[in-house]
Amino acid sequence: MDYQDYIWDLGGTLLDNYETSTAAFVRTLASLGLEASHDEVYQALKVSTDHAVQQFAPGVKDFLRSYKANEAKELQHPVLFNGAKELLATIIKQGGRNFLVSHRDNQVLEIISKTGIDSLFMEIVTADNGFKRKPDPESMNYLKEKYKISSCLVIGDRPIDIEAGQAAGFDTYLFDSMEHLKNYLHLNTEKE
Repeated sequence: MDYQDYIWDLGGTLLDNYETSTAAFVRTLASLGLEASHDEVYQALKVSTDHAVQQFAPGVKDFLRSYKANEAKELQHPVLFNGAKELLATIIKQGGRNFLVSHRDNQVLEIISKTGIDSLFMEIVTADNGFKRKPDPESMNYLKEKYKISSCLVIGDRPIDIEAGQAAGFDTYLFDSMEHLKNYLHLNTEKE
């Protein structure tokens, strides 16, 4: 393991949520008489929620609130990517530390608890901490200073995760699959 510390994004990196988020977004559009294809919405959400709202529902009053309510219902049953929990545990077993930085509010704490990985993080930073959103590195700089982080890999599935990590002076990894990440890290997460 080349790193002591790992800063993770949640959605699309540990949590397989893009399908549920897309379904909730399309359902919210339909409830307002608007249409968009699944694939178009999926790709827009990969950029950011704000980008998707601007693309498909600009100026629609309370769209974001309605979408977030629908998405919250979908997230009552969160699903991790296969191997995510084992990878987090392996990092700790080998002396590393995991941190999480998410744009979501403290709903993240409930999601993490439901997936059973809450004990695998030193600290979880959410929107409720009041830091600027990624790609601003403010939340990562906070962790860097508080925990004296020097050898760190930031792992996320969007360019904003990579930009924030680089701006904080960390190495970065653009997540595409858990298997590729495990190979990149040279970690064996097989159950003993």
